Amino acid sequence: MRWQAAVAGALASALVISAASAEVRIANDPGGEISSYIRKYAQMRDAGERLVIDGPCLSACTLFTALIPRDHVCVTRRAVLGFHAASYYDDVRRSLVPTRSGTRLVMRIYPPQIRRWIERHGGLTPRIIALRGRALAALYNVCR
Repeated sequence: MRWQAAVAGALASALVISAASAEVRIANDPGGEISSYIRKYAQMRDAGERLVIDGPCLSACTLFTALIPRDHVCVTRRAVLGFHAASYYDDVRRSLVPTRSGTRLVMRIYPPQIRRWIERHGGLTPRIIALRGRALAALYNVCR
């Protein structure tokens, strides 16, 4: 019976290790509804998953910066983070409308180094500002 418990424990450890080494790759994510991204990234963080940014990660996609530890993220040379003011869709106008309260909330949850970069580039406006190349590699590990 002791050996069965030992085997069960070893298998459980192996499952935890393999789950913790899972990798999620973002190659072209235009963003979307903020709360769904917060839930997704919180689940990834709690599972210990690694995140590879391998292309555009725009809008709400960038919220990983607030939730996933930096040592669980790497960026490729194709990685681009695109930031803009939070907005909602107005059915009457059939357009996106910036929201100051949503933008303030997003800025509060971004980590300090991301907030500083955004502020140095004019703040969050309806226009996308792109973090890429050396500036991005200075903040996150480059994928090997």
